[in-house]
Amino acid sequence: MNHLIVIAHPSPKSFNHALMKTAVDGLQLKGHDVVVRDLYAIGFQPAVSSSELLGGNGDDILQEQKHLLWADVVTFIYPIWWTGLPAIMKGYIDRVFSYGFAYKYVNDVQMGLLKGKKAVILNTQGKSHVEYAKSGMDQALRLTSDKGIFEYCGFEVLYHLFFESVPGSDEQTRQAWLQQIADMASKA
Repeated sequence: MNHLIVIAHPSPKSFNHALMKTAVDGLQLKGHDVVVRDLYAIGFQPAVSSSELLGGNGDDILQEQKHLLWADVVTFIYPIWWTGLPAIMKGYIDRVFSYGFAYKYVNDVQMGLLKGKKAVILNTQGKSHVEYAKSGMDQALRLTSDKGIFEYCGFEVLYHLFFESVPGSDEQTRQAWLQQIADMASKA
């Protein structure tokens, strides 16, 4: 199977990158082909240009779209910042999931064009699950990303995992989370 991993965290020493490395190692061990698009490392430009609004995609976007078309499963790894996606990941969605590529309207009915693709979403967050659940933010995060972005474009969301209170987590907890990702990769 072809696996694309899109990661958005500026520090290569982050737990997000540890999640990515664990997933890559596990998937490759099972014989899967894996491509990683580290949005910070590749210098992805998140701002939509006026020409893109008129339907003109540059070579950078066409390249990212080729990666998406190639992939059977796409894993998105990013921290929750201000109850949402980091700007660079939001820009990736804005630019790469363009009209006519990821979705379109036919007779005023929206159609997801990435049907048949599967998505895995791995999020780190500073708050606990309890704090997010108390405010309803946990469900809002799933609604806006799972339904509002990925399912809207035709993806089947396999998993959406939240790793809580990451800055204050201990090594044992982080190792357990990484084992969870390794176990998931071994079943892919």
